[in-house]
Parts: sequence; C-alpha cells; structure tokens
Amino acid sequence: MKIFKSHFWYTKSQRNGIFILVLLIILFQCSIVFDIFSSDKIVDIKQTEILAFQKQIDSLKVVEIEKRKPKRYPFNPNYITDFKGEKLGMSLDEIDRLLAFRKTNKFVNSKNEFQKVTKVSDSLLDEISLYFKFPDWVVKRNQSNSISQPRKAQSYSKKTDNKKAVSTTDINKATAEDLQTISGIGPAFSERIIKYRSKLQGFSFNNQLYEVWGLEIEVVDRVLSIFKINQKPIIKKINVNIVEFKELLKNPYINYDLCIKIFNYRDEVAELQNISELKNIKDFPLDKYDQIVLYLFAE
Repeated sequence: MKIFKSHFWYTKSQRNGIFILVLLIILFQCSIVFDIFSSDKIVDIKQTEILAFQKQIDSLKVVEIEKRKPKRYPFNPNYITDFKGEKLGMSLDEIDRLLAFRKTNKFVNSKNEFQKVTKVSDSLLDEISLYFKFPDWVVKRNQSNSISQPRKAQSYSKKTDNKKAVSTTDINKATAEDLQTISGIGPAFSERIIKYRSKLQGFSFNNQLYEVWGLEIEVVDRVLSIFKINQKPIIKKINVNIVEFKELLKNPYINYDLCIKIFNYRDEVAELQNISELKNIKDFPLDKYDQIVLYLFAE
C-alpha cells in the first residue's frame, strides 16, 4: 500500500502547479474556440510593397515557364525528318515535298528555296527559318551572289565575246583545256580540279566543285553554268563492316576523328545493318552524309 500511496500523494506546491497547468490549458482552448487573437483588420492588397512582391513572383513564373519550353537549335533543313517536321509545324504534304526533292540528290540552299520546294506559309517560314543552318560555303556563296550580281553579269558578257569551243560539257569528262575556257581558271586551277575529281572518283554533286581548294565561288558558278554532271560516275564502294582503318581513312570526307568514331560504333553494334545507321553516331557530320555514303555500303 505504501508503494501506491507514494505515487498518488502530492505536496501542496505540486497541487498548485497542477491547478495552474489545468487553468492554462482551459484558457488556451477558450482562445481557440472564441478566436480571441483574431484580427478583423483588412489588408490592402494594392499596397506598393505587396504589388512589387507579386510582380517579382510573376516574373519568376515567366522565367520558369520559358525554361521548361522545348529549345530549338540550329539545324540543316535538308535533313528534316517526318518527326522533326511535325514538331516544327509542317504538314505531311510539305514534308513529303521536301523528302521527294532530296531523293533527287538536290539540296535547298536558302530559305527561299526551302519555301519554293515545300510551299510552307510565310508565317511558318519566318518562325522556323531563324534556326536554319546551311554549310559555310553555301552561306558565303549566297552572300557573294547578292553582292557581286552586277559584276557577274558584266563578266559573263565579256566571256561571251571571247567564248571558246569545248570538247564536252560533262564536268567529269572535261579536259584541262576545256576548263581553261572559263574566266578565272588557268593551268594551275584546271589541274587542281582534275586532280580533285580523280580523288573523288568523279563528281557526283555540283556542290563538290566548291570544295576545290582556292577556287573562288564566282569562278565555280561560271564553271557550273557551262559544265554539268551529265552522267554520274561509277564509284567503287567498300563494306563498312569489314573495311580496315587505313582504307576507310581514304574516304575524302572522313578524317581521323570520324574514322575512330565509326570504328567505335561498329564495335558497339557488332555490325551495321544499314548504312544509314551512321547517322546514329554522336557528332556525325550530317551535312556530309550523302557524300560519305557514296563510298560505303553495309552488308
């Protein structure tokens, strides 16, 4: 009994403490029930400080929304796929027109040519053409054409007066003498063109002539006004799955770094089922894809 009695026996000071604690609990509960500490004061939300704070919140929301929007990066419009075209807002007919044009081994080299081929609206063209990225030589050629158009017309008129006969108009069969009939091409440049043509095993695209080192854009334009690719060359292709490193490096459009990437990718997938798988390689030069695959096949 003494054990139980010791637990329920309180001194006078302890009883006073319990009474005060109970009283405080009752007062706190009453304050909650009757909302004693509430304030009926109305806050003016149009105060300068509140408006400034709200404006700051709104600006942060706008920044966050912009961050979450999908970003667009510069791209070559010649390689737009169905998926990419749909994301850009193009219709299926517009995409199909571009793909059909590309199957002819031709390229669009300006936003005006892109609209002419795809027939996209002016509003859509203005929106997506900001992200068009053409090869540097195309940009330089377009700029040169716009600046030197009057001068080119004058040079052509002079050329007409002294026009010489050529043995052929096929760029892949033209001799050094044929090329020298073009203003701006002498013995050195004519031999350089023929040497580069041999390295390529023949010109397959007109734009390959712009790759000849030191040849000015205006001169190339004059060459292409006379000489055309009447018959595509027969190029000896090699199997990318069995080719050796040194042999692949002979491809005129493949440098050492790209060669390593191709071999690493081949080791990763074991074997390429289709030559288009090259596009899956990170940082693969898509603008040179058509030229590179002239010399390769997958089997």
